[in-house]
Amino acid sequence: MSKPDYMNTSVQEPPLDFSFKSIHVIQDLVGEEPRTGLRPVKHSKSGKSLTQSLWLNNNVLNDLKDFSQVVSQLLQHPENLAWIDLSFNDLTSIDPILTTFFNLSVLYLHGNSIHRLGEVNKLSVLPRLRSLTLHGNPIEEEKGYRQYVLCNLPHVTTFDFSGVTKADRTTAEVWKRMNIKPKKVRVKQDVL
Repeated sequence: MSKPDYMNTSVQEPPLDFSFKSIHVIQDLVGEEPRTGLRPVKHSKSGKSLTQSLWLNNNVLNDLKDFSQVVSQLLQHPENLAWIDLSFNDLTSIDPILTTFFNLSVLYLHGNSIHRLGEVNKLSVLPRLRSLTLHGNPIEEEKGYRQYVLCNLPHVTTFDFSGVTKADRTTAEVWKRMNIKPKKVRVKQDVL
C-alpha cells in the first residue's frame, strides 16, 4: 500500500457513481463507465479509484454476488469503503457481504424489497454504521419497525433520513422490553 494513495483516500472524494445504469449483476460494474460528477474521482497508479463511496442506486440488482471481488477491482482501498448506496434496487435481503466492510458508516437500502425485519440484525456487527435507510421496503409496514431497528442498531444516529433522538432511544428500549422475550436458559434434566 503506497502512502500517497492512502492519504488521498477520503469520504470527501467524489463517489464512484454507477447510479441509473440499469445494472443487473455486480460483475457489470467492471466494464461500466461510472457517471462523472463536478469533480473527477482520483485514481491510483494502478487505475483504481481512491474514494470511500460507492453509489449503485436506481439499478436492478437483486443480489450482491461477487460484490467483494468487484469492489476490490474498482477501489484501491476497499477496506476503507464508508458509504454504499444500494437504494432503489430489487434486493430482498441484506447480504452478509455488507457486514465485512467494517468502516461502513452510511448504508442506503431504501426502496428495495426487503421483507424480513430480522435482516436488520446482520448490520449489528458494523461498529461505525451511523446512517441507515430502509424505508420503502416491505419491512417498513411491520409493527414496531423503527423501534426494532433502533434497539438492534444502537450506534445509528440517522435512520431513514431522520435524526435519532433520546426519545427515540427511550421508546425503542420500552418497545424492546415489551416485545422481545429474553432467551430461556434450558436446564438439562438428569434422567434417573
